Amino acid sequence: MTTSNTGTGAVEPAVSEELARLRDSIDNIDAAVVHMLAERFKCTQQVGHLKARHRLPPADPAREARQIARLRTLAESAKLDPAFAEKFLNFIVAEVIHHHERIAESNGGGAGAAPASD
Repeated sequence: MTTSNTGTGAVEPAVSEELARLRDSIDNIDAAVVHMLAERFKCTQQVGHLKARHRLPPADPAREARQIARLRTLAESAKLDPAFAEKFLNFIVAEVIHHHERIAESNGGGAGAAPASD
């Protein structure tokens, strides 16, 4: 037995070391995810400025649907729950659209007829 059920028992050193190793890996992955999201948002900010200059709408439901389908397929092949991947993408897309709306407002632009979301 490695720990007590009450949470007051000592953890074996080997278990503590393995837990620390795994948590270090998780921390590294979290850092990579944050950096990748930052890069993604840098690109989508550029898209937002392009849309604002050309008075394009902040959202493109057709592109979003294609991206969701693509991400669900990627998730399945990576053995990740596709529903979770879709929720994650929807969260990101909602934030991107919000950024695009703010950019358009700050540029005094409105939405045009042609969709162009990213």
